Amino acid sequence: MKTLTAPRLTLVVPCYNEEPMLPKSAPVLSAILHRLMDSNQIATDSKILFVDDGSRDHTWTIITQLRQADTLFTGLKFSRNFGQEAALMAGMQVAHPFSDLIITIDADLQDDPRVIGAMVQQAKEGFDIVYGVRNDRSTDTWFKRTTAEAFYWTMGKLGVELVPDHSDFRLLSHRAVTALMTYTESTPFIRGIIPKLGFPSTKLYYKRQPRAAGTSKYPLKRMLRFALSGIFSLSLAPLRAIMYLGFTICTAATIALLWLLGLHLNGLTTNGALLTSLWLLGGLQLIGLGVIGQYVGQILRETQHRPHFIIQTETFSTAFLAAPLTVTPHHEHQSVN
Repeated sequence: MKTLTAPRLTLVVPCYNEEPMLPKSAPVLSAILHRLMDSNQIATDSKILFVDDGSRDHTWTIITQLRQADTLFTGLKFSRNFGQEAALMAGMQVAHPFSDLIITIDADLQDDPRVIGAMVQQAKEGFDIVYGVRNDRSTDTWFKRTTAEAFYWTMGKLGVELVPDHSDFRLLSHRAVTALMTYTESTPFIRGIIPKLGFPSTKLYYKRQPRAAGTSKYPLKRMLRFALSGIFSLSLAPLRAIMYLGFTICTAATIALLWLLGLHLNGLTTNGALLTSLWLLGGLQLIGLGVIGQYVGQILRETQHRPHFIIQTETFSTAFLAAPLTVTPHHEHQSVN
């Protein structure tokens, strides 16, 4: 069967307050894509799509300047900050109709863009999904490394399928993005959804680089919120845990009641047992209500049908949108996960 020939590639780059970083990362990405074009590995009308996620600095000004200097660059700007997941989905949704391949990568270039060529080659060999995976965490602090390991371990135990040490650096084929777009929840947990697509996949390992400019957009508070979003979006394990805990408490309470009844029949009394039990049960009830409340809140967001993002402006050209696809069937082979 045929493979992809000079596929149209779109790099989707979410940006939030990347004024210090864009002047450094844009030339690097441009050079890589031009080199791939010159060697006929990708089509000459491939693009770099910057998605400005409501930045408060001059990120959008830089994007428009890049567009004026080179039509390789294009961009869209949100009316406010909607979050990285929304920026990724928006970029893929906009690029999907006119792209054979889409690669998502952060603007800070800590994910090594030099493996983009290898990703394209893997796509030509028939893989619909190519994960960029860090080969080690030696540059992380002990705290960050430990919390990352705890995150992947916890998500695995809760039944959420993730690729360890993979963030948002990945390649998706046209049909993989088509399948991804069928997931319409208001807060999609993309890292957990993509492994569920089931298409042939593989991994490419790279060494993560230090950030050249700007600051990290993922402080501890946001990382915790991100982890909880993944749990409540893709796992019912917390609800089952509450049910099992309820059965356990009922069993323990029955045993304790029989024990106290035996003491009472023997003329003995105990102090504080009732108060302690009430505090314990009250705390467990509040925890249970909190977990259930998270799921109820998730249901509320889905039923409100609010827009996932609002585009304020963009820099597309008519020719860019109208160009035809060159996608052809993939090889059929075993998925590698």
